[in-house]
Amino acid sequence: MTMDHDAGKTGDLIVNIADARAHQLGQGTTIRLLRYSEETGDWVLWVEMQPGATFAPHWHLGHGQYFVTRGELIYDVGSAPAGTYGYEPIGSRHAEARCDEVTEYLFMGHGAVAFTDEAGEVRFILNHEFLRDLDRGLHQPDVSNDAREVA
Repeated sequence: MTMDHDAGKTGDLIVNIADARAHQLGQGTTIRLLRYSEETGDWVLWVEMQPGATFAPHWHLGHGQYFVTRGELIYDVGSAPAGTYGYEPIGSRHAEARCDEVTEYLFMGHGAVAFTDEAGEVRFILNHEFLRDLDRGLHQPDVSNDAREVA
């Protein structure tokens, strides 16, 4: 990290990925919080996934957009190799997302994502407040299918 980064800063923001703290979100998944907004609920992540990393079942309570720069994101609606833009509308549900190779992408969330357990019960809500608290060191969640409970 070369300089302090305030992901909740209002107004203009320019941030280098190297200046955003890395947070482990389960087996093989690391995020860097680039921005979150208390006003709109929007958030932006740089996501790095190692081979075999997964996201547990979830549904989008707000829409999301992503752009894959390396590797391939694989989930129930298809495959998103490097160079792919993806859009996930409000209400879209995914049984799992995973990668088989090192994968990196920019994700822009516009609202919350609800992560569920095997019975379909909500484990936790990932939103701007959750990410703000994570960046402040208040918890280390596990978004993978391997998670048994969230810290």
